Formats: sequence, structure tokens, C-alpha cells
Amino acid sequence: MDFTTATIQILKILADFAGNYGIAIILLTIVIRLAMWPLNVSQQRSMKMMQTLQPKLKAIQERYKSNPQMMQQKMMEFYKEHKFNPMGGCLPLLIQMPIFILLYSALMSPQFIQMAGDTSFGFINRLDTTLRATAGVSNDGIMGASRYDTFIAGKTAKVFLDNGETIENVKIDKPNKALEVQGDLIPGENIDFKISLDHLDLKFSQLDKIQKAQLNVTDLNTKESEQISFERKNDILAASFPSVEVKQTFHWDVFALIVLFGLTMFLSQKIMMATQKQPDGSTDATQQAIQKSMGTFMPIMIIGTFVIIPIPAGVLLYLVTSNLIQIIQTVVVNKQIDDENAKNSNKVSDIELSNAKKIDNKE
Repeated sequence: MDFTTATIQILKILADFAGNYGIAIILLTIVIRLAMWPLNVSQQRSMKMMQTLQPKLKAIQERYKSNPQMMQQKMMEFYKEHKFNPMGGCLPLLIQMPIFILLYSALMSPQFIQMAGDTSFGFINRLDTTLRATAGVSNDGIMGASRYDTFIAGKTAKVFLDNGETIENVKIDKPNKALEVQGDLIPGENIDFKISLDHLDLKFSQLDKIQKAQLNVTDLNTKESEQISFERKNDILAASFPSVEVKQTFHWDVFALIVLFGLTMFLSQKIMMATQKQPDGSTDATQQAIQKSMGTFMPIMIIGTFVIIPIPAGVLLYLVTSNLIQIIQTVVVNKQIDDENAKNSNKVSDIELSNAKKIDNKE
């Protein structure tokens, strides 16, 4: 089982429990964020420590600015002395990227499209649709298609032999490459498909007896899946299936998700900036300017990217949920860190007061 299939199976288990694939994606997001909570807490602590150490780091940079090699050495010694890893905050980001790619691959895969691609959730019409896409109606006996669409075969086929025997769930080798379109694809006319017998995982003696086969064919653009019957013609299985022309549609529900992602990301950045103050309550002017620019332009850049790159609605739902959890986590963890710092500060004050009283008593 590959990682994409494993991700789909996890979503199916959660959907069976929750009753909806949209809720399953939210539950999966919560599970992932809870699993990463210790790493994210470590990241925020690292950022807080960086703020505390910033003035001393600037002093080192100023003192050794004419000797970059010595500056690097002194900074590494400084990090080691304070047990601070400047790259510690990057680990959660590095872990989240493969998760994002896996979920993207799962929701764009034929398996998910055939199983639950047309699932709706709230204002989202289909979890597998992108901003500009055509959403075909599966298993209606006609394939919605555009001129340059590509197709993929299902993972298994139902095979009929000339002796009357039927073999269920015959594995198709390399389903993404097995299916071919013969001639030009002209929407509105029959689409001629073919698949070589060599792509069917059967014994040689069985291959020779194949009469016909039934398998699912999915249009990767429209996400439509149809069960098509293929007839034996020499060493190939061939089918001619009716089609209807479809045009791209702008999906406002997906656009709303993209905007929600941008807003939640902007809010997350604002909260992070609000908590990044020096111990004396001031902020580093250069760092503040950089973070303000990032907090403003980064969401705009990502929204622009998501408008261009086709991101499924289910992946956007994951990102929005993840941002909301990040906002809650930032507020909660920073409150904990501030309380810890306040307690430590009170302990230091009590010790200093106690020492002062001892000195007074001796005098």
C-alpha cells in the first residue's frame, strides 16, 4: 500500500466515524496538529528565546562586523552556551510539507474521486473540485469531456472469459499508463479507448480466453468516472463511449476557501507579531518591518498562487482548519510562556528581597 492509498484509507475510517468526508478532513487536521503540538510549542519557545537573545546577538555582530569568520564562531559559541538552535523553528514547517503533498495527492487521485469526490460539506459543493474545473456527473452513461482531457483506468477490472467464467477484481498494471485514447478526442463524439491485454494481471492461458472486460475510467479534468465495457480486438481491449462537451466553471465556494485561508494566515501573522516583543516591551524595528511586510504580502502571494495552481477544496479546508488551530495554539502557548516567565521573575525578586533582608539583619 502506497502513502496516497494509506491517506485515503485513514480519511475513509474517519468519514465512517464522522459521517462526512469534510468532517473527516477536519478531524485529520486536528489529529495532525495535536501530534505536532510539542514541536510547535518548542518552535514558539525558540522564537521567544530569540527575542530575549537578540540584543546580545546584535552586540556580537557589531563587535566582529569586520571579521565575519570570528563573528560566526562567537555566535555559534553563544548559541551553544544558551542551548539555542536557530533552526529549531523550521522543523514543524518541514514536517507539514509532506503532509500537504500527501493530502493533495490523495484528494486528486482517481481512488478518492471515485469513492467520495462528489461529497459536499457546508458551502463546499465538491471536496475534489478546484477553482476552475468542470465537475462531471459520474456513472450517467456519458463522459463529460474537454478537448485536451486525459483519462486514467481504475485499479481493477471485471474480466469475462470465452468459456463463461467471470474473474472479479483483476489488477491493472500501471493504471495511469494502461489506458489510451485512439485518434483525436472530439467532445460530443464517441471517445475510442484501448488497453493492452498485457496490463491485466492474469495468467497467459487466461489472457488468451478474454472476451471482454469492465473497468472504471476517470477523466482527470472533470473528475467524472464511468464504468465502461471493453471488447476484445486482437491483442487489445477496445471501447467506444459517448461524450458531451463541458466547459470550465468558476467555483465561488473554492474561491471563498482561498480567501478564508488568506485571512486566517494574515490573522495568524498579526498575532505572532503582537507577541514578539523584547523583554522591555519594545520591538526590534528591522525585525518588525520584515515581519509586517511578510504578514501583509505573504497571504496575498499565496492567494495568487492558489488561484493559478489547482488546489482541491478538501486541501484548502485542511489549510484553513490548520491556520485556525495555529491561531489558538499561539495564544495559548504564549500565555503559558508569559505566565512561566512571570513566575520565574517573581522567584528571582523574592530571592533578591530575601538576600537583602539577610544583609540588613547582619548590619
